[in-house]
Amino acid sequence: MRRSIATVSMSGTLRQKLEAIAAARFDGIELFENDFIAFNGSARELRAMCADLGLGIDLFQPFRDFEGMPDDAFQKSLDRAERKFDLMEALGAPLMLVCSNTSPLALDDAARSAAQLHALAERAAKRNLRIGYEALAWGRFVCLYGQAWKIVEQADHPHLGLILDSFHTLSLQDDPAGIAALPGERIFFLQMADAPLLPMDVLQWARHHRNFPGQGQFDLENFFLQVLLAGYTGPLSLEIFNDQFRETPNRRTAVDAMRSLLLLESQVRARLQGARDAAPAGPAHEAAARTLQRIELFDPPRVPVLDGFAFLEFGVDDDAAEALGTLLAQLGFTRAGRHRTKAVALYRQGGIQLVVNAEPASPARTRFDAQGPSVCAIGLATEEPLQAANRAAALLSARHESPRGAHELQLPAIVVPGGTIVHFVPSAGGAVLDADFVAEPDSTPALDAGLVGIDHMALGLAPDQFDTWILFAKAVLGLERGESLELADPFGLIRSSGVANAARSIRMVLNVSLSQRTRTARQVNATGRTGGGVQHIALGTRDIFATMERLRGNGVRFVRISANHYDDLLARLDLDEALVRRMQSLDILYDRSPAGEFLHAYAEPFADRFFFEVVQRKAYDGYGAVNAPARMAAQEQNAESTKK
Repeated sequence: MRRSIATVSMSGTLRQKLEAIAAARFDGIELFENDFIAFNGSARELRAMCADLGLGIDLFQPFRDFEGMPDDAFQKSLDRAERKFDLMEALGAPLMLVCSNTSPLALDDAARSAAQLHALAERAAKRNLRIGYEALAWGRFVCLYGQAWKIVEQADHPHLGLILDSFHTLSLQDDPAGIAALPGERIFFLQMADAPLLPMDVLQWARHHRNFPGQGQFDLENFFLQVLLAGYTGPLSLEIFNDQFRETPNRRTAVDAMRSLLLLESQVRARLQGARDAAPAGPAHEAAARTLQRIELFDPPRVPVLDGFAFLEFGVDDDAAEALGTLLAQLGFTRAGRHRTKAVALYRQGGIQLVVNAEPASPARTRFDAQGPSVCAIGLATEEPLQAANRAAALLSARHESPRGAHELQLPAIVVPGGTIVHFVPSAGGAVLDADFVAEPDSTPALDAGLVGIDHMALGLAPDQFDTWILFAKAVLGLERGESLELADPFGLIRSSGVANAARSIRMVLNVSLSQRTRTARQVNATGRTGGGVQHIALGTRDIFATMERLRGNGVRFVRISANHYDDLLARLDLDEALVRRMQSLDILYDRSPAGEFLHAYAEPFADRFFFEVVQRKAYDGYGAVNAPARMAAQEQNAESTKK
């Protein structure tokens, strides 16, 4: 399928936008008029530039306030259109978007609108150009695709067709089911945009908060499906107005854009295949079969089944390796081995494996030099590691190969947004890593603290990385987004959203600071150009009270929680006071849902870069977000008292 994107969707000069779009392997562009007006060159020069980059100019847009106008204004608009037709011929752009009228001069007269659009299409036809009519969600008299289609149908000109935009339909909660009944050859162009569900004026929503498919909350799969069932075979394009995207490096935005279209195509292909294979002979079966024969949709390797976190790897130098090793021993981890050829150590407890990498020539050291001690790699367990890596590569993730010696382990790996490496590890568990590590005879087993697995991890991200990570997690890893929350730090708000697989064997929390003064923002800013990474690691236990007593006995320092918090807990929830006072004595926080309970405690930060959390779940599916303000305030007060 031909893939296109509007130039308004990203940052930079027009040349920079085109280079980014071409690098992401798009076929064409929608040229936004303002981008051309500001371009320091002629239309023919722009046409040659696009051709050199392998891009077609699929659409020129927008042409505003045309149809349904009084006669004198209509004649002036025809003269205006002729000038734009001159420009389109020089550009080699075959199609112009005319959006429904918003002018106060417009008349509520569908017949007049149809006649005027017919006249415009007649002039376009003389130059072998076409006109696409689009219903704006805030159009004065035409805001629904059904209204626009009735006018196009009444105008009855082969050079006039319909342009569909998912945002304009779904933002008004208009039902897209009727699209499937439209003649596909009269749909001239398709624009896709997702968006978060926001209770605000639709015009402001449209101009500032659209995002790519998979990043918002619209049902774009169904919308796209209906368009394909109509028989549409034209370009699949993106038109995104987003303030954040106007600041984000355009190469990353272009990759996100292409990834979103590939994901959308694969999702709808799967739905069509399901309808074809499941339905008995009949209209639904035949429609799905015809659509799959008519158009080629992206078909990547299937979403990997992830079985959990196989390991986390920390990038450190020698001093940080020693300090982190001491903390891990206090947390109950045994130093299980040393790498055969590198300055890398393996620590284990329960089902948790942590790798501490101080090898001078490794990517881990490069990351350490950039941002200090940090998680530089994540191992995800799956039965099909190569397939998982192949899916990631098909969806535009860069592959990664770690330096290795003879006969050393090579795991399929990719680079994720922000630069962290993800290795796909066979689900066999620890035995896989044993191939590269040798036991150290003088290693003394640590006192097991009852930690059994990695429950989840939280990432601190720069604001322009949040949507990128949401899309990556969904498209590449098959994780679904949970509820989005705003959490109160003493110095601002944190936007937080969890992503997890259906089995909940992989859980991640994505945090973005809306202020530059929060701890999250300071940690993200300290990472320099990488723009964030793993902020904290939650380790699961089956008995948090026993675990906390052992860890405190081992010398682990935990963030002290205010006594006022526990008094409030007793006031809010029907809990046994003795239990609450026991939690208070161990700085354990508590939350519950209708289904279960969550108990958790936070260790003091390591090198002010990341920290460990101890958690116990009892049929509870969240992350204890209600306690985040207490934790963040406690961390700041703890840091304040340490300075004194």
